[in-house]
Amino acid sequence: MAKEFSRSQRVGSQIQRELADLIQFQLNDPRVGLVTVSGVDVTRDMAHAKIYITMFNTDNGVEDVLAALNHAAGFLRRELGKRMKLRITPQLVFVYDASVENGANINALINAALASDRGEK
Repeated sequence: MAKEFSRSQRVGSQIQRELADLIQFQLNDPRVGLVTVSGVDVTRDMAHAKIYITMFNTDNGVEDVLAALNHAAGFLRRELGKRMKLRITPQLVFVYDASVENGANINALINAALASDRGEK
């Protein structure tokens, strides 16, 4: 019987859970507000991980939050290595995931189109 998920996918989901906890409770950078880890892509050799984040109601810009997270990547990697039993703890690179924002924009456009079809404002 074949496994449903590859090892890199299972490690990625575990990294996602651990990083969400670390960012929320251990990272004390005021530039990082409400950040959600929306996904993790881990290479097959487990050497690199691309962390996708979304932000909600943040006063700082996307670039400031990404700079803060990429600056704290060493600390987060060390803490991740303590929590997970891996031979190699992957290098972390944080990337902004605009899919939630794009989905909200599309939803607003659909609602506006439906309202104009009904003759409402």
